[in-house]
Amino acid sequence: MSAPASPLSAAPGALFAELAEATSRLQPPYAVVHLPSLRANAQDLVRRAAGKPIRIASKSVRCRALLSRVTAGAGWSGVLAFTLPEALWLAEEFEDVVVGYPTVDTAAVARLAADEVLASRVTLMVDSPAHLDLIDEVLAGLGTNARRVRVCIEVDASLRLARGRVHIGARRSPVHTARAARDLAQAVVARPRLRLVGVMAYEGQIAGIGDDRPGPGRFAVRGLQRLSARELAERRAETVAAVASVAPLEFVNGGGTGSLETTALEPSVTEVAAGSGLLAPTLFDFYTRFTPRPAAFFALSVVRRPSRHHATLLGGGWIASGAAGPDRLPTPAWPRGLRLVSQEGAGEVQTPLRGPGVTGLRVGDRVWLRHSKAGELCEHVSELHLVEDGGIIDTVPTYRGHHRTFL
Repeated sequence: MSAPASPLSAAPGALFAELAEATSRLQPPYAVVHLPSLRANAQDLVRRAAGKPIRIASKSVRCRALLSRVTAGAGWSGVLAFTLPEALWLAEEFEDVVVGYPTVDTAAVARLAADEVLASRVTLMVDSPAHLDLIDEVLAGLGTNARRVRVCIEVDASLRLARGRVHIGARRSPVHTARAARDLAQAVVARPRLRLVGVMAYEGQIAGIGDDRPGPGRFAVRGLQRLSARELAERRAETVAAVASVAPLEFVNGGGTGSLETTALEPSVTEVAAGSGLLAPTLFDFYTRFTPRPAAFFALSVVRRPSRHHATLLGGGWIASGAAGPDRLPTPAWPRGLRLVSQEGAGEVQTPLRGPGVTGLRVGDRVWLRHSKAGELCEHVSELHLVEDGGIIDTVPTYRGHHRTFL
């Protein structure tokens, strides 16, 4: 099982020497964020957004301190959360939080609607009358104590071909056309307890799929992404106009790390979203439009040398979500010349490695790895060590370190 090419700096040895020096007193497993790389990625995302404000996708970070650091910089505005309980917690600090996915957590909806500050800061996502019914029922139960709830309509951004028989993109909202969006908007404004404030359309087939993976398939990906970007720009403009004819909109959100350039050019879009590009996990190594600097790593210990051709790490089975495959496995990043063993992959209690880099490894040495997806690294550690200038300048809790789980 070969490791993919890495967009690490021209002198990765210096980077990992800095990380090793900074964390020499720690015992693996632990995770670090290299702050200069994080800042460089944040600045590049702002450049690529071409003046459109970026709403940070919290699921790709899952560390409140990092969310605060990034959004304090120019070009960032608001948070795109992934659950309502998370959004309520973040709204203690952040004034503009949009929940990126519909909620059926009635207790959390009740808490939102009963609090004037939370109701002014948090926006719920809806894509069907069923969501409106659920929210309205909770509000009715609160009686006169219920605050008006802000909602955003999610529009399906997938590419549909052959009269819908071919679907390219995530299975998200059932609202695909301007007419369907207008009908749902009318259903929202017909309910006095709800306030329609936004539209969102996330084009995962462009933003989340690299167009430069090795092999001839990348040319098909590029062609489909160009086709999808053209189709979506036209349909999104029509949809936003249709919804705006029903109610004035505060924001129209679109894009993701992999599609900022194309989405930011659309006049109907007022803001874009990004998160994974800050930490640059391995799934974002293969894009023609940008090359982020890997900023997040985790370290594991070598505990066995079962043969001169192998070294075995303790643990390591930090597998990313999504369709199972080699691209969901962590990738050895340093020392160079290490790869997973296909028969075992990354295991719950051990991860054997092979390759020329094994030669210099001894029991007790550390190996640096990269996770396949950004925020999911934080599901395995309770804290992140922030490294700069050869030292740890801060150690901050992840959501798990705050004793918070939101999925």
